[in-house]
Amino acid sequence: MKSSPVFQQRREEEPVTSRSGPAADRSGSRGGSPFLVAEIHPLSDYTMCGIWALFGSDECLSVQCLSAMKIAHRGPDAFRFENVNGFTNCCFGFHRLAIVDQLYGMQPIRVKKFPYLWLCYNGEIYNFRELKKQFGFEFQTLVDGEVILHLYSRGGIEETASMLDGVFAFILLDTANRKVFLGRDTYGVRPLFKVLTEDGFLGVCSEAKGLMNLKHSMSSCPKVEPFLPGHYEVLDLKPSGKIASVEVVKFHSCKDEPLHAAYDTVENLPSGFELETVKSNIRILFENAVRKRLMSHRRIGSLLSGGLDSSLVAAMLLKLMKESNITYPLQTFAIGMEDSPDLLAARKVAAHIGSEHHEVIFNSEEGIQALQEVIFSLETYDITTVRASVGMYLVSKYIRKKTDSVVLFSGEGSDELAQGYIYFHKAPSPEESAEESERLLRELYLFDVLRADRTTAAHGLELRVPFLDHRFTFYYLSLPAELRIPKNGIEKYLLRESFQDSNLLPKEILWRPKEAFSDGLTSVKKSWFSILQDYIDQQVDDLLLEKAAEKFPFNPPKTKEGYYYRQIFEKHYPGQSDWLPHYWMPRWIKATDPSARTLKHYKSTAQE
Repeated sequence: MKSSPVFQQRREEEPVTSRSGPAADRSGSRGGSPFLVAEIHPLSDYTMCGIWALFGSDECLSVQCLSAMKIAHRGPDAFRFENVNGFTNCCFGFHRLAIVDQLYGMQPIRVKKFPYLWLCYNGEIYNFRELKKQFGFEFQTLVDGEVILHLYSRGGIEETASMLDGVFAFILLDTANRKVFLGRDTYGVRPLFKVLTEDGFLGVCSEAKGLMNLKHSMSSCPKVEPFLPGHYEVLDLKPSGKIASVEVVKFHSCKDEPLHAAYDTVENLPSGFELETVKSNIRILFENAVRKRLMSHRRIGSLLSGGLDSSLVAAMLLKLMKESNITYPLQTFAIGMEDSPDLLAARKVAAHIGSEHHEVIFNSEEGIQALQEVIFSLETYDITTVRASVGMYLVSKYIRKKTDSVVLFSGEGSDELAQGYIYFHKAPSPEESAEESERLLRELYLFDVLRADRTTAAHGLELRVPFLDHRFTFYYLSLPAELRIPKNGIEKYLLRESFQDSNLLPKEILWRPKEAFSDGLTSVKKSWFSILQDYIDQQVDDLLLEKAAEKFPFNPPKTKEGYYYRQIFEKHYPGQSDWLPHYWMPRWIKATDPSARTLKHYKSTAQE
């Protein structure tokens, strides 16, 4: 395939650190009893979505709603606050994502058939058309999330959550039965936080920062907590507007076949574990995972590091966009320092698939300067997450400022699902490898999925992750453990082998060994890992590190880098260190740092 032009943003021409502009589109209100509505007709070419709600507030809602503006970056197209009829101390807040149905997509969603239901959700429901057809639902809007109202009316909250094929976080209010329901997708691709006090004050938000400064009549600050992926919660709404939790239910695990599989459009896959059958099934399910994520009224682009995962996604995406007669070219985006291995590899992929390729070049100073913003956006102090987020944050800033791509595809989830981390070579057995893979998937919402969401959402972009498709992950995890382990010294061997004859990618990309993030992103002369160590060594005194356990008794940092990130985190989110239950670290080895560059296998591979 012919190569497409490469667009570069270089520091000396225009800095990476573009300024985040104000919201451009403020859509109107319909129904309910809004106390604040702002309207501006759609002008922007970027979107994201943030949800926020309060129940049983003792304080003035107009003051409380200032907290909701902390997540305005998630929805720069429009915002809306709306009181709940009959409950003067309850309200919804919404920052608009205008990806599907730009005319009637404002929230909370209410339809004439169910006037007692109020829905605020963030996400994409990929099977809403199939469910509409299967059950004969009559939609009032074109919004994918409307299906949540119909499913709930038909079968209750458990069936609703289990039937949704997509990524989502929702707040559903049933005023007729005085119930509030919260739900979050299997892997936590869409974020959700809540605070619930003993006296029944409930706050819910896409990001924790929207709940940190709420006013409430209690002596201590209420505790903000992440809502667990794959769960829904049932809460009672009292006549006073106060809330009481009834139950929290796990509705789906990654190893369970999803309930909605019975109604999807994938052909009946042949059973059995013969290798050619398995490889064919992997290709079919992966193609389906990408295809269903094409729904969008906004331009689609793809992040492209030149590694296996993002390259497979970009190649399949471009193939399916052509088949779907999408007329604009696919924009792919790579970031790195001068002579970065990732930039060179991404360039090869872009040339092979024929995308309109953009390269963002940054230097060490720009990376260092971004750390404060990145940690505030992430809401974590995990070392490897912060390191890996800087590049994604800067490339997202470029995309938002310089292009009209809004929906971004990416390769998150593959390393966890397909055992792509280099330390999997050290696994004692295939069974322990499989258990570790499942653990990593359960914790994605604390690490890679968190990074991917926050760095893109900070700039009003929406991320889509086909490797975390329900059908694809269920099938992959159902395969025998010995089929999924690294083979011949190469991780993700089965995934690579499945696409060996597809011509989607050049062979050197398909079989490219995994890079430690710090080495792939930055110069071969000096890695991002080394740049950070040199800078932070001058910022944190040895004595401070010696007393780290006294100052930070929970998850005490053991390195200067960890201490530096923790200081920034505590400045923005004091007393919330337990959002991160533990640091991300490789298993089965004596590691003192999460970087793959410390592993012997990585060093020997890098030297070859």
